[in-house]
Amino acid sequence: MTQGNDPDRAEAHFHLFDTAIGPCGLAWNSAGLIQVQLPEASEAATELRLGRIAGAAWSDRLPDNVSDCEDRMHAYFEGEAVAFSDIDLDLRRVNAFNAKVYTALRNVGWGETTSYGALARQIGDPHAARAIGAAMGKNPWPLVVPCHRVLAASGKIGGFSAYGGRATKRKMLQLEQSDADGAAPMLPGLFD
Repeated sequence: MTQGNDPDRAEAHFHLFDTAIGPCGLAWNSAGLIQVQLPEASEAATELRLGRIAGAAWSDRLPDNVSDCEDRMHAYFEGEAVAFSDIDLDLRRVNAFNAKVYTALRNVGWGETTSYGALARQIGDPHAARAIGAAMGKNPWPLVVPCHRVLAASGKIGGFSAYGGRATKRKMLQLEQSDADGAAPMLPGLFD
């Protein structure tokens, strides 16, 4: 994959790893994570999507902060209450509005939810609920920036751009024992 003259892309790396729900991936550079990839239909599809979007090269050598994020993702998908709010992100690839949204959303913890409208009010733009939804659809760090915890004002689950869509979002919320869309929380390990 050619990196061109962009030094940020030239230094970018990615790594895949197995979790309880399938292969996930992380891409990073010296500033922090540039992408989190939840499982796609296959490991090859996960790797292709992560490598293509991140513009990164494969690496088995993970910096400590990336290795720590991988460990937390393993724990999360095993049903442990895990926080990701201190993981370094490279926000340079997102616009200022989305960066503000993602930063605010990182404060919504395990088992908590918010709505698009509440998040819009939190960032000081109460009429931006639709823009919040668009930002969620472009989130390069699902799980680390917990867009799965954002629901419609009615409590309905809303959309999710990761593979599996709303079903994946529902499973993640149930794993956190959140009652989403009227579905009872699942016990850890019931992703099959």
